[in-house]
Amino acid sequence: MAYAQLATFKVPEISNEPMRSYAPGSPERQALKDAIAKMEKELPFEVPCVVNGKEVRTGKLSKQPLPYDHANHLCTYHEADQATVASAIDGALAAKAEWEAMPWSDRAAIFLKAADLVSGKYRYQLMAATILGQGKNTWQAEIDAAAELSDFLRFGVKYVEELYQIQPPKNSAGSWNRTEYRPLEGFVLAVSPFNFTAIGGNLPGAPALVGNVVVWKPSPMATYSNYLVHKIFLEAGIPPGVIQFVPGPPADVVQQAIAHPSFAALHFTGSTLVFKQLWKDIANNLDKYKGYPRIVGETGGKNFHLVHKSAEVRNAVLQSVRGAFEYQGQKCSALSRLYVPRSVWEQGGFKEQLLAEVAKLKVGPPQDWTNFIGPVIGRAAYDKIIGYINKAKEAGGEILIGGSGDDSKGFYVQPTVILTKDPKSVTMVEEIFGPVLTVYVYEEEDYEKTLELIDTTTSYGLTGAIFASDRKALLHASSYLRNAAGNVYFNEKCTGAVVGQQPFGGARASGTNDKAGSMAIFYRFVSARSVKENFVGLEDYLYPSNLV
Repeated sequence: MAYAQLATFKVPEISNEPMRSYAPGSPERQALKDAIAKMEKELPFEVPCVVNGKEVRTGKLSKQPLPYDHANHLCTYHEADQATVASAIDGALAAKAEWEAMPWSDRAAIFLKAADLVSGKYRYQLMAATILGQGKNTWQAEIDAAAELSDFLRFGVKYVEELYQIQPPKNSAGSWNRTEYRPLEGFVLAVSPFNFTAIGGNLPGAPALVGNVVVWKPSPMATYSNYLVHKIFLEAGIPPGVIQFVPGPPADVVQQAIAHPSFAALHFTGSTLVFKQLWKDIANNLDKYKGYPRIVGETGGKNFHLVHKSAEVRNAVLQSVRGAFEYQGQKCSALSRLYVPRSVWEQGGFKEQLLAEVAKLKVGPPQDWTNFIGPVIGRAAYDKIIGYINKAKEAGGEILIGGSGDDSKGFYVQPTVILTKDPKSVTMVEEIFGPVLTVYVYEEEDYEKTLELIDTTTSYGLTGAIFASDRKALLHASSYLRNAAGNVYFNEKCTGAVVGQQPFGGARASGTNDKAGSMAIFYRFVSARSVKENFVGLEDYLYPSNLV
């Protein structure tokens, strides 16, 4: 049934979700404490697949361990089997016509309601799941699961409204030109990571907002928080079948989805290696598809801080501590290579201040309010990070602080600073995804060579920061490093992009740079159709130039 839309509606004014401080004695601190205590008491939870709005229990179970207490787990989840994935795809395609035809204002209302559910009713439950299951401290959970997820949903509505308003500027006499932004023909596969609950919501949410149907495979290490997000989508009014929740073995679920003739797009955040392989696999399947699938992906980074001799040292030190060690360095944007001039490193006190601040960082369970650093996400991550620290030692790197770990109860790695004399040593080149910062000290007269090093040392191009009071030096570095980072920061750490303020994404091996948190991302999930309507009929087929 078609519904009349008898007005042109305007969405409410959109602003960033205010972030709460969780200061001692505050109501939000008590509310979060209560949510964590309740979740700790009730875990482990059982998570089904959700297909067409119905829970599906395959009986093939897997666990999401607690990274701070790996003998226990947050949830047991049912892995999607081949029949479940097939049903999810079929159900999504069956839901497509009605979802696509829903008036824009009603789709927008659903997502605005979802944002209010995230920031209100489910705020502390989502944060508790992110803290316990993904190892984030309170502030990191707040800026992710509460604020950023709300922002993605609300600003997404704002950007799609603006997108739909982009129309042809000219009309010939007697005609009217329009552009409509059709959803893609088929379904979108969303493959989300463990490190941001907000990304878990945005990867299926962004395509669905413009009328697509989505098969969502969450990260095994963020299953429970992502399940809660899916429940919120359904409660907000997204029709069953529009977003299908199919946790399971990544390779199996993904390969089945991209082999389907109606596969229309991949929305991915994860490792560079996996993304490259998926790109190849999709290319090999081209003859199966109705069209050319859209491939949208954000992968890794080897992000830099460049400190100029004119930099304000204290700011550069503190920004580097946060950039490298917030959330245990498990952000795609995290700082991992730091370039400091010798005069600043030695006489300027940068080294002394950096090591003094890192020494203060307290490591432990994320629900302990005093801990800045929690556990890394799991066994594979722990072993990889410790392995890279050992490789750095073998290559001649000097461990200035940290360098050890403890996996007896949780997966803890001490915040580590490595000093290298080789600017292309292994920990300056390869992504580690952990609390490891490598420092290269350069001579002031080699500033130009250092810029070249930063630009050419790695295959990535995600984020970077330049610290300088000398505006000429700052602008020169920014120009030279134009392609070295999709997000560059001046006198500010290389992490912390905010939706609506710093659209996020990088190029080179870091992804397709489609800028999540902006209008640009939505272009990738629509296929525009130009419409011309003529009001005045022809009286003859001849042109005036044909006349004698």
